[in-house]
Amino acid sequence: MTLLTSATGHTGESSRRTQHGRHSEDRVGSQVTGLRTLLRLMIRRDRWRAPIWILSLAALTAYFANAIAVVMDGDTLASMVVFAKNPVMGLITGPGYGMDDITVPRFIVGMYGVFLMLGAALMSITTMTRHTRAEEQTGRAELIRANVTGRHTQLLAALGLTLIMNLLAGALMSLTFFFSEAKPEPFSSALLFGISIAAAGCVFAAISAVTVQLTSFARAASGIAGAVLAASFVVRGLGDMSAVAGGDLKWLSWLSPLGWSQQTAPYTLDRWAPLLLSLAAVVVLVPVSLFLQSRRDLSAGIFADRLGRAHASSGLSTSIGLALRLQRSSLLWWSIGVFAMAVVFGSFTGAMKEGAAGMPQEILDLMGGSRGIVDGYIGYMALYFAMIVSAYAIIAASGLRSEESGFRTEPVLATAVGRGRWVLSWTLVTLLGSLWLMVLAGAGEGLGAAASTGDWSLLGPAVLGHLAQTPSIWVLLGLALALYGFAPRLQGLVWLVFVYSAGLALFGQMMRLDEAVLNTSVFVHIGQYPAQDLAAEAVVVLTAATAVLVGLGVLGFRRRDLMTA
Repeated sequence: MTLLTSATGHTGESSRRTQHGRHSEDRVGSQVTGLRTLLRLMIRRDRWRAPIWILSLAALTAYFANAIAVVMDGDTLASMVVFAKNPVMGLITGPGYGMDDITVPRFIVGMYGVFLMLGAALMSITTMTRHTRAEEQTGRAELIRANVTGRHTQLLAALGLTLIMNLLAGALMSLTFFFSEAKPEPFSSALLFGISIAAAGCVFAAISAVTVQLTSFARAASGIAGAVLAASFVVRGLGDMSAVAGGDLKWLSWLSPLGWSQQTAPYTLDRWAPLLLSLAAVVVLVPVSLFLQSRRDLSAGIFADRLGRAHASSGLSTSIGLALRLQRSSLLWWSIGVFAMAVVFGSFTGAMKEGAAGMPQEILDLMGGSRGIVDGYIGYMALYFAMIVSAYAIIAASGLRSEESGFRTEPVLATAVGRGRWVLSWTLVTLLGSLWLMVLAGAGEGLGAAASTGDWSLLGPAVLGHLAQTPSIWVLLGLALALYGFAPRLQGLVWLVFVYSAGLALFGQMMRLDEAVLNTSVFVHIGQYPAQDLAAEAVVVLTAATAVLVGLGVLGFRRRDLMTA
């Protein structure tokens, strides 16, 4: 009897353990139910968008590799060493591995690799936000959850799609680079180059998976991920600038996901080990995103929304007040980031001045000579910040389409606000926001430069030089609005114009391109004050071009149908 009881108890306990194990497996399986089906749906939704991103990154790689290989001969390439080892170029492009024994593949990897990484990161951020938080914000995620899908299915499917896009882009970039006129050998180095770019994109996909859990708004989630990307770029830039100048802060590069990919140094060191840091970041961040998602409600964020006022302020009774309210948070964070970045970059002015005596003559000529190197550095930074603030303007312009696709524009237009008035109100806030950011950039740059050199007369020229670059930003904003007015789905094409213009402004003279080609960039016409005189006619022409483009955008918006629920 005792043996029977013991055996029966043992059997019952084993049965309970087996059932508990099955229930645990069922719970895990239920969290990702429908993963394959939802991934196929996302791939179908992005059947045009994903190939455009992947082919654009591959096309940029092919352009850099073939154009530089054709344009630069041995003597021209050798003369690029002094530019590549300039601390300012270290800040912008990277540590410059292999520049002592320069080759075309090393030059391309060292000078242009970071920009391809930025492209992969932006692709990842926008893809993750589009298929997760934006779906919840519009209510489509609730419809999907009403079917047989798990809690984590949508997030993991979005991650799967983004990782696939990065891997395909990395593979295609490796192939286009290897078979280009640059003739890079061996293939393993070209493969490392492509995978390092894909690794940076994968890390920011995982970062975006976390940021979409924090807030209930897609724009804010993208903004937080973008802020992490900007901080990564700045930290990496400071570390690489210190490394090129022989400073003690080169360890900062190892704190940035962009730095991890650059530390692989294809065609020079060919190190695969730094990519383990990227892999570790993805392995850590993905479970964190799943944990955060399990701790929040659908359409809610970890950070609870603040309750609004019982009564709206008088400012919200106008279209300009509403546009300002919708852009206020983004503009605030951009203001903080731009000013902090400008102060940090400006603080290197003293080091540039002190190191002028030891710089090659080619760099001194580029910066305005040993006496004018401070003015040259400030003028160059004004151009650099014009490109940064242009990204703000384009993102702000895309907010119009987000408002319309989210069916929030229709209620606004149902009031006494007309279509033209709404677009012009949004445009005016963005125009003034860009102007404000450039003033902050000039003030931060001037304060940092004055503090590091002890020359407080630099503050005024720094502010003026940055402020003068604003019309070039406005042109890109006007183009974005014109595309929104006539073809909202093509609004993203303005990013191609931005990349093209920025590339010519940064590297056009270095590549010794014709003046006619350089003049197609919106950033080269005004002049880098205080090192160069300002071109007043260019300011007038660019401002007039902005007015024409904005007018076209308003005209197109008035004539087309509105996206409605």
